[in-house]
Parts: sequence; C-alpha cells; structure tokens
Amino acid sequence: MPTRKTPSRAFPVLSITPQAPVALSVVLPCYRAAELARGSVERLASALAGRIPTFEIIVVDDGAGDCASALASLASVPGGTVRVLTLPANRGKGAAVAEGMKAARGAVRVFTDVDLPYGATPIMLLETLIRTRGFHMVIGDRTFPQSRYETELPLGRRLASAVFSRITATLVTGGFFDTQCGLKGFRGDIANALFNLQRVDRFAFDVELIYLALKYGLEIKRIPVVLEANDTSSVRLGYDSVRTLADVARIKLNQVRGNYHSDALAGLVARECGATSDHLRTPSFARLRLEVQG
Repeated sequence: MPTRKTPSRAFPVLSITPQAPVALSVVLPCYRAAELARGSVERLASALAGRIPTFEIIVVDDGAGDCASALASLASVPGGTVRVLTLPANRGKGAAVAEGMKAARGAVRVFTDVDLPYGATPIMLLETLIRTRGFHMVIGDRTFPQSRYETELPLGRRLASAVFSRITATLVTGGFFDTQCGLKGFRGDIANALFNLQRVDRFAFDVELIYLALKYGLEIKRIPVVLEANDTSSVRLGYDSVRTLADVARIKLNQVRGNYHSDALAGLVARECGATSDHLRTPSFARLRLEVQG
C-alpha cells in the first residue's frame, strides 16, 4: 500500500511552539466552507479558553484553498492556537481528518464537522473521559435514548443512515450501529497508530477506524449526543451511498487480505494489558509463577 502524501502547503494562522505540550487538539475538516469555519473556530476557542489548559484547533482545507485567508486575521486566544492545513487537491473528509490528526500534538485529539454539529461541550467531555478515565477512544452515538435532534434531518438522510449502519454493523463493525456520528476522540498515541493505518479517504473512514479499534481490542466509550446544527451536508444520497458501500467492501477486502497489521497498536495494547495484569497479581501468585518457571 503506497504511503499517504502529506499536504504541500501548511499555513500557520497563529504562532505555535512545536515543543510545547498541548492538552487537546480539535481537527475540523473543511471543504468550501471557509466562513463557516471561521465562525466555528471563534465559537470553539471561546468555549475552550479557561476550561482546557492548552489547546489547538486545526482546520484542514480539503483542496478548496479558501480557509487560510478567511482565518488569517484571527486574534490569539489565551491558552490556544489555530492552524490551517491546505491539501493540494480534494481528497475527501477521511483524508482531511487523517492529515489533521497526524499534524496534531494533543494528548487528546478530537475531530468533528466544521459546523460543530454537536456543539463545544461534548468535545470537552471527550477530553475529560480520555484524560481521566483512560479510554483509548470516545465516540458520539446518535442511537442512545438520550440522544436527540434539535435540528431536523431530511427523511432520506435518516433512512440512508439507518440502512448504511445496518450494513456496516453486519459486515464490518460487529454491532456498532452508529459509525457515522461526526464526533470522535482519541488518546494521542492511539491517534498516531490508527491514522497511519487508515486506508479510506472518504465517508466510510469512520467505519474503518471503528473496525481497527475493535480489531486491536481498544477500549471504546460511546456517549449520547444532541444534534444542534446541520449546515455542511454535501451528501448526494445515490452517488455517495454507492461510493461509501464500495469503501466498506474495500475495508472488508483489506481485512481478508491482512492489510491492517500494526505492530504499534498490538504492542501498545499488550503492554497495557501486561501492566494491569502485573498490578493485579498477588504475592502468592508471583511466588507460584517463579516456582513453575524454576
């Protein structure tokens, strides 16, 4: 599998210190929605300031080339920085998210849609759960009874989402019915490993990420969400549904061919399980183990 190309242009909107630790990175993929991105960045930065010690917001322009100029005049936010990465050509939401995650420096890294469909509060909840509870991955799930829509989705979108979720649950993810919720967070080292393994660039990349997390036994926490906005949908139900299902077939084919091997993820999970097992062993168990080994 060829290595993924890195963006040819990166526009720093605010100055950053590469060595400085960052508590939270938020990645916003954007395509032809520069003004919306600006409003979301201002809203998100205001919400995070004073609540997250240090944060960065990374807007990834998926080939349109209009985000850098739209965000260039942003003022510095206490505790936070903003960056824009511009991909040389449109490659899809999955590719934009992957490039943002690879460029991120946060101990916790979250991606969501550029219109902040679930608001800022769930982003901070993801950061807290990963930091304090040790989850590898926390994702929004619209199927929980507590989840709701404050803005109505078209019937066709809802039906397409239901059918797609059922297909992916059957073929790939084994019961995770809401793979497409646009809110997912990762521990930093987990993000490094997962997104270097990603092969799907467009809508089905969420399915691939969850499949990989399940394959390697990562600890996943699902949370209910409230849909507050739906301003960026560019989904063409017929065309994009076919492409997405084709990507799901690619995931299945990669799975069968063994193309998702990762020493990094396997080693990480093994080390954490081993450390936990060592902590739980009683002195008598340790003596017995030495006697057996001797």
